[in-house]
Amino acid sequence: MIGITMGDPAGVGPEITLKALAEMSAEDRSQTRVFGNRETLLAAEKVVQTGLSPDADYAFTDIPVEGAPLPFGVEDKRAGDGAFHFIQAAVRAALNDEIGCIVTAPINKAALNAAGHHYDGHTGMLAALTGQKGAWMILASERLKVIHTSTHVSLKDAIARTSPERVLETIRAGNDHLKRIGIKAPRIAMAGLNPHCGEGGLFGDEDDRLIAPGVKAAQAEGIDVTGPIPGDTVFARAHNGAFDLVIANYHDQGHIPIKLVAFDTAVNVSVGLRIDRTSVDHGTAFDIAGTGVADHGNMKEAIAYARRLVEGKNT
Repeated sequence: MIGITMGDPAGVGPEITLKALAEMSAEDRSQTRVFGNRETLLAAEKVVQTGLSPDADYAFTDIPVEGAPLPFGVEDKRAGDGAFHFIQAAVRAALNDEIGCIVTAPINKAALNAAGHHYDGHTGMLAALTGQKGAWMILASERLKVIHTSTHVSLKDAIARTSPERVLETIRAGNDHLKRIGIKAPRIAMAGLNPHCGEGGLFGDEDDRLIAPGVKAAQAEGIDVTGPIPGDTVFARAHNGAFDLVIANYHDQGHIPIKLVAFDTAVNVSVGLRIDRTSVDHGTAFDIAGTGVADHGNMKEAIAYARRLVEGKNT
């Protein structure tokens, strides 16, 4: 059983959830539970017209949202509060082994924080709800996969957090995840932080001082990791098949290349948690919410990846 959280009730999450459910086989739908709000899903159903009903056609956990159904496309702290409680309920179910993986539809960080839930996004929230200090984010597509040593922090803070220990931990997390999804001998590349990896100290010494020692420590553990490799070439090399995973040093270093080559298909995966979670790699799209035109292809990819993780857990 996998669980899908509906996302921000004012965004496209309800629509893409219903569209994805409609294209599942009856068997896969029977192994899927939606965590959301009934009134909101019924309002979305009027738009997308899948013919599906909560409880009758798929398992459903109904969670109240004040004022539901809320207007689509409008940032609202009530929607942020609802999105938090959908995720909280799904985490509880995952920790109790009622579901094997959570698939999350997009949330709005401003609405979430306005409701008093102060997180930088799904990953930080999931870490807190599972009682862990932190986790990693992998963006996964068919030809390029990226894991980040840091994500939703300023570039200045990302550089300050760079350390051999964090690099080593991230390499280990990425290596373990690739093995989990069936890659027996992962090939990993570590991106450089500075232009040309510092060019021998001309453009900074962080690559030699903070990154290379972490890579060497991982190599000593038997992990096939290379680097640091200049950031302006490493992603192209990985996309062309030289590596299975790239370690990025900060949010945009990893997000820009993956969104360039796989904007509609990349899946966001949380790594290092007590539970499994995948997600669409796009936002709430308030500008088209409630119109029925939202593309659910990314949601289908996230669901497929979730089932792959569940299979990996059971083998």
